[in-house]
Amino acid sequence: MSSGAAPQEARQAQPEVKTLGAYPKIVAGKRIVISVGKRKTAIARAIIRPGNGRFKVNGVPIEIWPIEMARLKMIEPLLLLAPELRNSIDIDVKVEGGGVMAQADAVRMAIARGIVAFFGLSVLKDLYREFDRHMLSGDPRRTEPEKWLRYSARRFRQKSYR
Repeated sequence: MSSGAAPQEARQAQPEVKTLGAYPKIVAGKRIVISVGKRKTAIARAIIRPGNGRFKVNGVPIEIWPIEMARLKMIEPLLLLAPELRNSIDIDVKVEGGGVMAQADAVRMAIARGIVAFFGLSVLKDLYREFDRHMLSGDPRRTEPEKWLRYSARRFRQKSYR
């Protein structure tokens, strides 16, 4: 019984690492983290709970996700994680809006924020920030709105001299 309480005491002794977009909660006696990631118009909501390494996106296991580039982008935060930490959590992500790669970036951000909040290790936060700063903070670029009497945001009508 005392061996299970030692990690809890060690976790409580460390200062809590705050991450924007991740919200730790206790549900049915278990600690879970709900985190949010956004990219362009894609929004991902991840639920991270204790488990044995399952990772699903919209109910589909990540191993059989059809688009390989998006799958590799989504599992980046897990590949940077130690195997014993990776196999101790289950991740369920719901993502909607945007395109395929924007959804992958949103999922990646939600997972990275949730993992940092779940484990509460500042080393993880520094690791993710050093690997890619947009993994935790987000990418501020957005599409420029279309202007009136134009075909797109910047394009003018072609001028005819004759």
